[in-house]
Amino acid sequence: MTERGTALLDRQERPTPPRAVSLPVGLMRTARPRQWVKNVLVMAAPAAAGELVSRHTAVQMAIVFAVFTAAAAAVYLINDARDAEADRAHPVKCRRPVAAGDVPAALAYTVGALLAGAAIAGAVTLCNVMTGALITAYLSMQLAYCVWLKHVLVVDLAVVTTGFLMRAMIGGVALGIPLSRWFLITTGFGALFIVAAKRYSEAVQMEGGKGVTRALLNEYTTGYLRFVWQLAAGVAVLAYCLWAMESGGVAGRALLPWRQLSMIAFILAVLRYAVFADRGTAGAPEDVVLRDPALAVIGLAWAAMYGLAVADL
Repeated sequence: MTERGTALLDRQERPTPPRAVSLPVGLMRTARPRQWVKNVLVMAAPAAAGELVSRHTAVQMAIVFAVFTAAAAAVYLINDARDAEADRAHPVKCRRPVAAGDVPAALAYTVGALLAGAAIAGAVTLCNVMTGALITAYLSMQLAYCVWLKHVLVVDLAVVTTGFLMRAMIGGVALGIPLSRWFLITTGFGALFIVAAKRYSEAVQMEGGKGVTRALLNEYTTGYLRFVWQLAAGVAVLAYCLWAMESGGVAGRALLPWRQLSMIAFILAVLRYAVFADRGTAGAPEDVVLRDPALAVIGLAWAAMYGLAVADL
């Protein structure tokens, strides 16, 4: 091989160096704005209770969304500052602004701490003490995950799942809405289904030689992760059906039992998502939904039926 060909091969195998960005942009990228869509879950409890129509509720939900977004951004900043050295050795994570040197680790720690404090203070001042307590618990759990719990088998799955569950709970806590036991079980096991499906997909890709994204995946087997997402899917479906049947037959003036009929769409959505989990391609849930129009349509159908049930039409 010629010297020119050797040099070209070396350039192709060597990872592209991360492109420098400005400090504000680096901080914003470290806060992971793409992940903020998950915080829409704060509206889950008010939506399930039919409490999203008033101006007061809309204002409170905007506040809760902002508070939870600040808390999540704080965790990302502190996590990236703590893992900067390890990230520099990773072919993908080396592009993170802190690891790339675009954001000093000390600044990331400082901004993260300020955002965490602002999230707790905002929750207590603008919502209520219980909301502040939930945000504090979320921050404590996520920071413990960054430091230690992400290295503990099964506990890592439970912590990530609980993070989703807390998002779904906080809207009800902020508005003083009682949370149904079936709502909590459905949300919790639905989140575990998605988390385990993602881990399973990562493990399958690792077996295919596409690289390790999480060190703990070496400790799990694909068979175990498959068992977890299948178990979680079954419990979530059962809990949703019990939740939907809780109100009995046709409610009030409704012409059809929309709440019960929504079980069909919910089960179809789980089955459709399980297709990607089974193939080992269930990555980030937002990516799964966006790349599969059928799943998006099923989701809209479920939302429409549940909306009609809440409106009693």
